[in-house]
Amino acid sequence: MNKKQKKMLIRILIAAVLMVVLHFVPASGILRFVLYMIPYAIIGYDILIKAGKGVKNRQPFDENFLMAVATVGAIVLGLTQSGDYTEAIGVMLFYQVGEWFQSYAVGKSRRNISQLMDIRPDYANIEQDGALEQVDPDEVEVGTIIVVQPGEKVPIDGVIVEGSSTLDTSALTGESLPRETAPGDEIISGCINLSGVLKIRTTREFGESTVSKILDLVENASSRKSRSEAFISRFARVYTPAVCYSALALLILPPLVRMFLLDLPADWGDWLYRALTFLVISCPCALVISIPLSFFAGIGGASNAGVLIKGSNYLETLSQVKAIVFDKTGTLTQGVFEVSGIHHNKLEDEKLLELAALAESASSHPISRSLQRAYGKPVDRSRVSDIQEISGNGVIAKVDGMEVAAGNDKLMKRLGIDFIPCHHVGTIIHMAVNGAYAGHIVISDVIKPHSKQAIHDLHRAGIQKTIMLTGDIDPVARQVADELGIDEVYSELLPADKVEKVESLLQNKPSGGKLAFVGDGINDAPVLSRADIGIAMGAMGSDAAIEAADVVLMDDDPLKIVKAVKISRKCLRIVYQNIVFAIGIKLICLVLGALGLANMWLAIFADVGVMILAVLNAIRALFVKNL
Repeated sequence: MNKKQKKMLIRILIAAVLMVVLHFVPASGILRFVLYMIPYAIIGYDILIKAGKGVKNRQPFDENFLMAVATVGAIVLGLTQSGDYTEAIGVMLFYQVGEWFQSYAVGKSRRNISQLMDIRPDYANIEQDGALEQVDPDEVEVGTIIVVQPGEKVPIDGVIVEGSSTLDTSALTGESLPRETAPGDEIISGCINLSGVLKIRTTREFGESTVSKILDLVENASSRKSRSEAFISRFARVYTPAVCYSALALLILPPLVRMFLLDLPADWGDWLYRALTFLVISCPCALVISIPLSFFAGIGGASNAGVLIKGSNYLETLSQVKAIVFDKTGTLTQGVFEVSGIHHNKLEDEKLLELAALAESASSHPISRSLQRAYGKPVDRSRVSDIQEISGNGVIAKVDGMEVAAGNDKLMKRLGIDFIPCHHVGTIIHMAVNGAYAGHIVISDVIKPHSKQAIHDLHRAGIQKTIMLTGDIDPVARQVADELGIDEVYSELLPADKVEKVESLLQNKPSGGKLAFVGDGINDAPVLSRADIGIAMGAMGSDAAIEAADVVLMDDDPLKIVKAVKISRKCLRIVYQNIVFAIGIKLICLVLGALGLANMWLAIFADVGVMILAVLNAIRALFVKNL
């Protein structure tokens, strides 16, 4: 509870105590009026000031104006008729109670998000003349060696050059299990170093680091409004003036009809009371407050679970997803390729592997890295020249003066080289040296531990169709799809083919549903942008994928996709519950108020009571741990 909330709570308690005490004080006339105005001023002065400012700025129609008119009217009635001012104080008191609940709920959601904001580093350590100097992370250049001591945050992305440790990544991923690190490992900013001293060579400037991107995503999340929020905003702009004019009509028209048409007493006091009750009932607080709060709480709860949703519009779209398209490598599989077989014509296994590793040495593709790991020796790049990478085919390069081609079937056909088909399941790298076929290398990817469970859980959650897109060969793609239980698979696709395929899938998606794409690679960015909603595997994903995506998973666990979908659906259920509940109760009470069957206390329930119940319901969106 912050200072503002504590101050408001004190005002509420003082006003409530004074209202109860004054009930037993035998005062009358002006003294009674003055005594009752003390708790009214204590609890309502800020509402009156805001209402006055709204009128001054020619924007009077808001909840402050409604509360001010209703309570001042109730006071006038008390002065002229009943001498009872408790209803006026009660309206202000319970309205402020509702506002306090709303403030507390927003604060709780902000604290969930601020746990992520705590990843912002205050400084970076640079060693100079044998001593550590703390500098602003913005001042650290790429390639600088920084030192991270136990208990400190990693300030900038980089590679460990010395030391080993365990890292607390819970603020980023929502997972409590520490990660082991060693020299050579890439490390992202925002993690907390738990044990050993680490020396890290920075690979990015602070403004481009993971922590900066995450903070930017979180800070901008609330600016993107959902259709439900936009509707409520438009609704309130029309609804509030309409009920003000309706209350005015309720005050004027029935007494005039009674006087001139029915020849009955006008009974202005009774109709004024009805109009004031009508105003209090009609206040749209429950909708205007609880709907944005539900989305805000949903985004906060998701952030705490390691799922960054860039705005409530994306949260709403995610809840409507009926089909999910997956990239294979790095999304459903680990992207850790291992050489599982070498088949050659005349060259030795080691020589064929050496030529492949050298030819692929300029590529950062996982297959290239797996060849270099299998080769196991330092790669001398000076032996390689004239490298030509052909997207979706492979690489052609000169190694020790020989022309070496390493790639798939398409590359061999492109070069007019007869090759021997391989019937092993895996990625096949065909090799040709000086235009002659030299053999092939079999590389297999490893499926992520939770991929199968994630696909199963998505189907149970109501996802009607799961699809996998990959540039891999058909036998490998089908084996992975069958093992995971994926409904459809499309293989041997170039990056442009993936966009085309998603376009086709968007035309044939389940009726009334949305299509999501999940990927992590730089070539997934166009597809992430094209799908109804793009989901990036954030921790190891490329910057381009994270920028293009609407939802970012802070680790590479596919089960987070299931959690993201469930969070969005829970949030939207709460939103629709609040809309139906708030509008339904208000319509009933408005009719009762207009007929004179509702007093001010029922009006308070219809306004503040409904708002408090809607806010409490909205807070449920924060709790996502067991989804």
